[in-house]
Amino acid sequence: MKADIGDRVIVNATRPGAARRDGEIVALHHPDGSPPWDVRWSETGRVSMFFPGPDTRLHHFEHHEQDRTVPVGRGGILHTFAD
Repeated sequence: MKADIGDRVIVNATRPGAARRDGEIVALHHPDGSPPWDVRWSETGRVSMFFPGPDTRLHHFEHHEQDRTVPVGRGGILHTFAD
């Protein structure tokens, strides 16, 4: 599963009564978009490192090269991490 910054992560509930989670990918740890990813979760606004499981879906958005360097939030820059 390959992702890009700005893609939407949707994690379906795996048990009855559990809520579906979703968030936005805000950083990549590998240039090819492979996991893990840093995700800002919509219900809390917190960012955490995320490893997708079989219950994870990605909603890809069309990305433009200039979008990768647009400042976001508190003066941060969207970026990728390289190992």
